[in-house]
Amino acid sequence: MKKAWQFTLLGALICALVTLPFVINCPPTEIPTPFQEKGVLNLWDSGPMTLDPAISGEMTSHTYILQIFSGLVRLGDEAKPVPDIAESWQRSDDGKTYTFYLRKGVKFHDGKEVTAQDFKYSWERACHPETGSQTAATYLGDIVGVKDVLKGKATEISGVEVIDNYTLKVTIDAPKAYFLAKMTYPTAFVVDIANVETDKKWWLKPNGTGPFKLKEWKEDEMLVLEPNELYYGQPPTIKKAAYHLLAGLPMAMYEMGAIDVAEVNEYYIDRATDENGPFYKELAIFPELSLFYVGFNTQKPPFDDVNIRQAFCHAVNKEKIIRLILKGMMTEADGILPLNMPGYNENLNELSYDIAKAKSLITSSKYGNAANLPPITLTTSGWGGNIPEYLGAIIQDWRENLGVEVTVRQLEPEIFSYFIKEEADEMFVTGWIADYPDPQNFLDVLFHTGAEYNTGNYSNSYVDTLLDQAGVEPDQTKRFNLYQQAEQILVDEAACLPLWFGKTYLLVKPYVKNYKLDVQGIPTLSEVYLEE
Repeated sequence: MKKAWQFTLLGALICALVTLPFVINCPPTEIPTPFQEKGVLNLWDSGPMTLDPAISGEMTSHTYILQIFSGLVRLGDEAKPVPDIAESWQRSDDGKTYTFYLRKGVKFHDGKEVTAQDFKYSWERACHPETGSQTAATYLGDIVGVKDVLKGKATEISGVEVIDNYTLKVTIDAPKAYFLAKMTYPTAFVVDIANVETDKKWWLKPNGTGPFKLKEWKEDEMLVLEPNELYYGQPPTIKKAAYHLLAGLPMAMYEMGAIDVAEVNEYYIDRATDENGPFYKELAIFPELSLFYVGFNTQKPPFDDVNIRQAFCHAVNKEKIIRLILKGMMTEADGILPLNMPGYNENLNELSYDIAKAKSLITSSKYGNAANLPPITLTTSGWGGNIPEYLGAIIQDWRENLGVEVTVRQLEPEIFSYFIKEEADEMFVTGWIADYPDPQNFLDVLFHTGAEYNTGNYSNSYVDTLLDQAGVEPDQTKRFNLYQQAEQILVDEAACLPLWFGKTYLLVKPYVKNYKLDVQGIPTLSEVYLEE
């Protein structure tokens, strides 16, 4: 997630850049009037960047796409693939062929029945070069024939066969434990060919299959979802989900009753965690399988020198930044795999805060001295020249501990996730949140040579070998051991500077029931209900 995170910090950045302690007393005229209808869930958000499942590559858009569209399988409560439009499937003895059996009577929002052919079309469209998907190779690339379509050498995916209207046969290039989990990602969702062919911006009026359908969308004002009365599963109980887009300061809106849920950032965490305060009983904390990190462009000087990368890692006091600036809301990251991730290595050797070591590494590098380093620019998401306080602290550590000046270049949040690979300077700040709970989704997706999301262009043939072996290893213990070996090398070679693992802090009104986030940090709105 994907993931924005895969990553977008738009909502958090807005709060971090403009929030001050006194804004909670904003005059009522600055707060939009909430819906007065019963059964309406009012939320704050920045709004999606796209509603095209084949294109979406960040969490903000996924939040809506997962309500409007669906696929063969979805992530269940235990973050494992469970049936969705496919009611069951069979896996061949060699682990390379999956036969999916679709539910009969599943319909698009307009009443047309979903068939296996619709999935074949959707996947081939996602892989067609003209679609411009940045996610198809990662999430569909295990299917035989996908690479040929991505390269324009074929128009059909040879590994996808429609047996009949309700049976789809899929062949992958090797047995992979995480294949079904990849099918829960939006790129694998089904779209309606007639809907897609209406217009290039067809997704402004999407004809999906999910529990909600798009009722209204006024950019930067309001987006309203309403229940899909044709949904095959348990229908949503809320009358509407009304997203107030960039409508004001979330905490101020929450306190005045304009929205029912608000994310808490470091500026308000003290009030939210005050046991004697008004918000304590409304606070919900959701752990995330997420990593926030500084990436190094390993093909650009000076970070083509491993000594320089290691020095920059040793020079940052993460513990102090988390404690003082982030108010302890995050967990310090020693490595890449988040806490609670299967395969997490408690014995990982980190590149700890060590100023003397950092300086010696600069001396040992081919540059010999910090004064000989070329100009360094860090790419981040934001606007207006304002940078988050934590980033300022990191840059200050590099200045004081290494004698290095770092320039910051900002990309607008709405394009950051989609263009960071092309736009990244010598360094970049980003994050990743699990699409599914498997080490492959972090280590392979982010650091394998040539991977779509390998923004830093890190390459190590031995690490590639370990990741490839882990991908097809049937024994889970051996598989996780291979991933742990690969992770240790990535940390040793400073493929990135891991900063912290995330948590989401939410205030939820007492009458909002069963509001929870999945491993991607996305709410399952179909399960929410409101008490009168």
